[in-house]
Amino acid sequence: MYRISELATEVGLSRTALLYYEKLQLIKGQRLSNGYRIYSDKDLQRIRLIQKLQAGGLTLKECKACLEAKVDRKLLQNRLQTLDEEISQKQQSRQLLAAMLGEGGLKTWHESLDTLAPDAHLDWLMKQGFSEKEALRLKWLSKDMNEHDQYMADFMKVFESLERWAPGSESETLKAISLLPKQPKTILEIGCGKGLSTRVLAKSTTASITSVDNEQSALESVNDRFKAEGLETRLKTVCASMTELPFDNGSFDLMWAEGSAYIMGVPQALSQWRPLLAKNGVLMLSDLVWLSDTPDDTAVEFWKGEYPDIQSVATRLKQIEAAGYEVLEHFTLSHQAWQNYYEPLISRTQELKSEMQGSQALQNISKELDIYRNYLGQFGYQMFILRKND
Repeated sequence: MYRISELATEVGLSRTALLYYEKLQLIKGQRLSNGYRIYSDKDLQRIRLIQKLQAGGLTLKECKACLEAKVDRKLLQNRLQTLDEEISQKQQSRQLLAAMLGEGGLKTWHESLDTLAPDAHLDWLMKQGFSEKEALRLKWLSKDMNEHDQYMADFMKVFESLERWAPGSESETLKAISLLPKQPKTILEIGCGKGLSTRVLAKSTTASITSVDNEQSALESVNDRFKAEGLETRLKTVCASMTELPFDNGSFDLMWAEGSAYIMGVPQALSQWRPLLAKNGVLMLSDLVWLSDTPDDTAVEFWKGEYPDIQSVATRLKQIEAAGYEVLEHFTLSHQAWQNYYEPLISRTQELKSEMQGSQALQNISKELDIYRNYLGQFGYQMFILRKND
């Protein structure tokens, strides 16, 4: 016979737990005339059996049902299914924690978080030590903070020698300039890259131009280009983020953004940039859009991962008007504008193929080039010339 304290020691439970067992009628204690509560060896063995059943994930009430009748197979099947689900969830939790410690990839996790909470995702990345430029590039390019440094090194190796980093042509930049309602005096160019459009803006207008990019090497190329052509007195370059432009409201009568607004999101760009325009100022931006109402599933799936906010022209026009702009003109970039971008890129990827075997950046670029080859026309770039409503 065991006093309650002795039984508790034998089975590794507290006195309170044993009293609860007794309340559930799992064990049956007897009270002696001196007031002590005692238990039999049968009670000891029942508790040990219960502990084994609990190790299978059963609750105390389920253990009681198993002790008092034939095993309920349905109950055990339900418990097994629940346990399998818990194990799967814990395995996912472990994989995530291990990946966040650098022991695996986080691409899917970053993509999911960027869809559910893009602003919180960006803030969190910056708290992990990424600059805003790095965090924005991570969101759009590497999509994995554990592989970002190597990915960006490979990405820049591919693009550093290329003139164009996005589709475009001098003739279509000139076309957009010709559609402006008046000649600008002050231009802010956002995401100038190596200055191909900057040069056209300078030669086609007499305006003073402020060119912004968050890549200092690109700005250096712009400065060198303008010095070589004697245009440097009309140019000011600023290394800054397009999400936090360091200029006073009403500073520019023309803002120019070829292929860059997607980085912060077109609706956000329309809203945040608008105050920088002078009264009746004009914004020209280009954006990747669907040109077909029934695009191929392969193209849809690709852009779902690479540019989730790709929209039809009609949807963008509604967003533009809702943001407080009048649409003056809009047109689609030509196939030649795309060739200007992707033909040199194809040559560059072929040139680096043997040297960069296994590079995820090169694989992603090659996949994107395949999408251009097979589905261009179902999507394309649209140039929008917009006037601020005052």
